[in-house]
Amino acid sequence: MNAPLPAQACSHTAADHLAHWLVSGLELDASVFHVGQYCGPWRASTAGRGRASFHLVLRGESWLQRQGQPPLRLQAGEGVFILRDIPHSLTPGPHAGAECQPCAMQPMQPALPGACALACGFFQFRGAFGELLLEAFPEVVPIRSGSPSAGAVASLFALILAEAERDQTAASPLIERLTELLFFYVARDMARRDEVASGMFAVARRPEFAPLLDDLLRDPGRAWSIDDMARVACMSRASFCRHFVEACGQPPARFLLQVRMKIAARRLQGGDSVLRAAEHVGYHSQAAFTRAFKKVIGEQPGAFQRAHRGGWDERTKTCDARA
Repeated sequence: MNAPLPAQACSHTAADHLAHWLVSGLELDASVFHVGQYCGPWRASTAGRGRASFHLVLRGESWLQRQGQPPLRLQAGEGVFILRDIPHSLTPGPHAGAECQPCAMQPMQPALPGACALACGFFQFRGAFGELLLEAFPEVVPIRSGSPSAGAVASLFALILAEAERDQTAASPLIERLTELLFFYVARDMARRDEVASGMFAVARRPEFAPLLDDLLRDPGRAWSIDDMARVACMSRASFCRHFVEACGQPPARFLLQVRMKIAARRLQGGDSVLRAAEHVGYHSQAAFTRAFKKVIGEQPGAFQRAHRGGWDERTKTCDARA
């Protein structure tokens, strides 16, 4: 018989399972704003456009400046995803004086001494999974060369750099797709970090609740009761409810409702009928499912599915036009 996994290993496994589940349902659209290099006392920013953004350092180094925060050094092969539109800028050094001003970005080639080569752009999440992620993640997510996914991150940066140097006239659309893939690796790593301390990620990271979350994700249509959930967590009902609220800030029943509706939203996005999505998460009354779905997602399931399909068609047309 195999020995049981240590509690920490179990929590990491559940966190990875949750991250994979979220990533598989994410719809992320990245768009490159500019690619090139800066020289001298420069300053660059994507703030003020009401969109999430990214900055990838391809050569050299830069410093992320935010009001009230220490400057963050970003070396080649590192970067940052800024999940909300907040005031920020990039500068060549930690001390951004008045001499650091916006200036024209130079082409990637030839590589200039002391220059910083960047790929910068915007991205947006579509659907319920993006909202779940935004609720759980901090507003600034660094991409570090020493992350658990360091090998994959380094490979993606190498590919992005190669694409950036390949064509000096226009940003390669492959940079956008590679940036999306880079975010998925970062999302998986973030599921294990202390900064992610709310909602599903908080539950996944607690060893006593990780097996329960895994069961909920695998079998959302089961007639889960509070007593059932407490038994999986090996706790009394009272102790389970108390510790669960401490972990994620909401009662187990409300958490279960959110899990079910997020799963149902994913199935609707994948083409399931409303009835099939409802049955998958344990609802045999379509009216009851519609009420629950609207309460959590904010719109009726039919309208949600139509909006998703329209968004997908538009992106397909865009890709076809580029081709």
